[in-house]
Amino acid sequence: MSEANNNAAAAAAVSAGTPRLLPVGLSGWRWLPLAAAVIVVDYIAKAWITHHFALFEPVHLLPVLDIILTYNTGAAFSFLAEASGWQRWLFVLLALAVSSALLVWMRRLSARVHALLACGLALIVGGALGNMLDRLLTGRVVDFIHVHWGHAYFPAFNVADSAITVGAVLLLVDAWLETRAARRVRP
Repeated sequence: MSEANNNAAAAAAVSAGTPRLLPVGLSGWRWLPLAAAVIVVDYIAKAWITHHFALFEPVHLLPVLDIILTYNTGAAFSFLAEASGWQRWLFVLLALAVSSALLVWMRRLSARVHALLACGLALIVGGALGNMLDRLLTGRVVDFIHVHWGHAYFPAFNVADSAITVGAVLLLVDAWLETRAARRVRP
């Protein structure tokens, strides 16, 4: 089916008011390669770090940035890291549930109209599944990017965490832009 036919089918579904799904190539799923790239880059970076660094061995890159191998069995800011192990499966189920919901949402979006939103959702899905892969394979998440300012150290993070954060920022920017556009339409 040509792109013109896909566009016509999508326009007909929207104008008829039916909740039909857009063709895959026109939906937010167009951004799924970005999610896959996040998972692959995150996995490769973590594998390289664990192969080349000893635990807590710092390499100072900048006055505010170190690379250091750490592990986290909890969630953000080591939440539940001291639990007995059940949190591993809780976070795996949570990542699957959230990613599934976001994938359904992405499938219903128009990639052209909601590109920023779909991009942000893809980054979040890639990051969530990247960290979930760590939990499934090793029971913990590899963190290695360590930012600090003077003696104030922030929790270490990884590529997947960065993708989730950038994705969340894109969702906020998209919501802000949508709000501004809606205000311009109202008299």
